[in-house]
Amino acid sequence: MTRPAGIPAEARVQRLLKEYLSECDDSGKRPSVLALATRLGLSNTTFRRHFPQQAKEISAARSSREPPAAAQAQPGRYEILVARNARLRRANQTLTGNLRLAAAQIQRLSIENARLREALESSSNVSRIGQPSKQRRTTTRS
Repeated sequence: MTRPAGIPAEARVQRLLKEYLSECDDSGKRPSVLALATRLGLSNTTFRRHFPQQAKEISAARSSREPPAAAQAQPGRYEILVARNARLRRANQTLTGNLRLAAAQIQRLSIENARLREALESSSNVSRIGQPSKQRRTTTRS
């Protein structure tokens, strides 16, 4: 019986399976059928349908290894403080940027407000109260 065009030969699958399992042993990862199927360019279901023995072998290897989360202990106080410090630094940078933006907006609005007031006063011939008149002179006593 011949295989469909997209299905790899059994020898190639067996060779990739051995390579993949050795990589998982070296890195401490748990092997998965989906990862090997992806390397072969197949979907998970297609791989399981055409290569049931290899799928069982991966499942057995996966269940014999402990999950990576169990292998690592809870983070210590130092790691928690480092992570919290990094998070606070990022938040501080974001807030500093927002503060600078707000200050720039306030400056822009203040300048625009002053310009609009001047335009309004000049167009309606309004004189400001509290400003010394140019005609009034201060006299000094002798």
